[in-house]
Amino acid sequence: MTERTTTTEAAGGIALTGKPALELRNVNASYGTTSVLRDVSLRVEPGSVTALIGPNGAGKTTSLRVASGLIRPSSGQVFIDGDEVTRTSAARRSRAGLCHVPEGRGVYRNLTVRENLLMQSNAFNAQESIEIATGVFPRLGERLNQKAGTMSGGEQQMLALSAAYVANPRLVLVDEPSLGLAPIIVDLVFDFLRTLREKGVALLLVDQYALRTLSIADHAYVLRRGEIAYDGSAETLLQGNVLEQYIGDGAA
Repeated sequence: MTERTTTTEAAGGIALTGKPALELRNVNASYGTTSVLRDVSLRVEPGSVTALIGPNGAGKTTSLRVASGLIRPSSGQVFIDGDEVTRTSAARRSRAGLCHVPEGRGVYRNLTVRENLLMQSNAFNAQESIEIATGVFPRLGERLNQKAGTMSGGEQQMLALSAAYVANPRLVLVDEPSLGLAPIIVDLVFDFLRTLREKGVALLLVDQYALRTLSIADHAYVLRRGEIAYDGSAETLLQGNVLEQYIGDGAA
């Protein structure tokens, strides 16, 4: 049985009362006969950043897929803003204000940068959306008429995050945004995540750079072998060798 540590204090000034932006409650999920998540419960408070940390294969990506509706849990419940959405589609959850930025650059490769951004905006804020995206990532402004599939991995990640932003979400699930990117692009990505938070968007963040992820997070969960091993302040995990106790050499 995995040892679990839980704290009940608010992290980063975020109140742990009221309706969370996202809640997974006692979720179990499998791929075929392989159990991936076992009794996972987590919450993301409105306007906060929640880090989901753990070694490869712990179930982090599966947790995000369950939350966004790409995978149905075998048992348990999913709530968005206090409303149960366990059996609703990913499209309906998107309309409820959830945006999922998956690992692997979730862009329309055969559309231009401009078209990708317009797909996520509406007719009333289309130009404003493009200006916001290119203001944060000026490189996108130079490639508005270029097909997304012809851009570098870093540029595609910028586009995926910008498209999420212009959709005006209340909750964004971000899976490995720094994977395969040059350090200078990683800096831009994390700056952008901070911008989302400053705009009041709630974030559930999975990334290979655990320490960096925790540095911008209010609350944190550690997943080990599909179970929650830690539920508490992100700041606590940054103290001494606390994180290393949970994920070993993965604390980078």
